[in-house]
Order: sequence, then C-alpha cells, then structure tokens
Amino acid sequence: MSFFKSLMLAILATLFLTYVLGASIIDLFNVDVYMDNELIEPIKAISVSALVAVVLVVVALGIVLSVFGTMIFIGMLIVGCFAMFAIGVFWPVLLIALLIWLFTRDPKRQSA
Repeated sequence: MSFFKSLMLAILATLFLTYVLGASIIDLFNVDVYMDNELIEPIKAISVSALVAVVLVVVALGIVLSVFGTMIFIGMLIVGCFAMFAIGVFWPVLLIALLIWLFTRDPKRQSA
C-alpha cells in the first residue's frame, strides 16, 4: 500500500472515528460539557473524542508504515557503518591533509 493511500485511509478513519466516538460517547453517557456555566454544543464537545481518535490513527499509521520505516533504518545503518569504517581506516590521512591545509593556507586572505 502506498504512502498516499495509507494517509488518505488514515484521514478517512479519523473523520469516521471522530464522529462515531463523539456522538456515541455524548449519547451513551449523557454527557453535558459546561464551560463558565454555559452548555457547550455537542459538536464542540466531540473535540475530546477527536483527540482520542487522532491518537488511535497515528498508532495505526505507525504500524502500517513500520515495515517501510524499518527498511529506511536498516539502510541508514549500513551507510553509517561504511562511513565510520572509512573514517576509521583513513583518519591518519585525513588528519595529515587537515594539518597541511592549515599550515599552507594564505592567512591574509579572509572571507567577508
């Protein structure tokens, strides 16, 4: 499944879960949300359940994309291993090249 398709399904699931969880929680538990002694409309009260739905969708999206993320992580580990190996093998050459560059550069020439 492509990333875009997964993202669109996640957004659709978020919208559905927000409405279903919000409406059912308010109806099932007969919840009235008050703020400064004013009754808040049910649509505004659904925002709490929307937060729960978003968390559930983010977890589901993480599970869906975990295989792709694992492949990227392994690729980065392999590239990092080669980079550390190259630095470990060639560090004396790099150190000598840095010292030669520091001692032979023109000190009068400065960048503005």
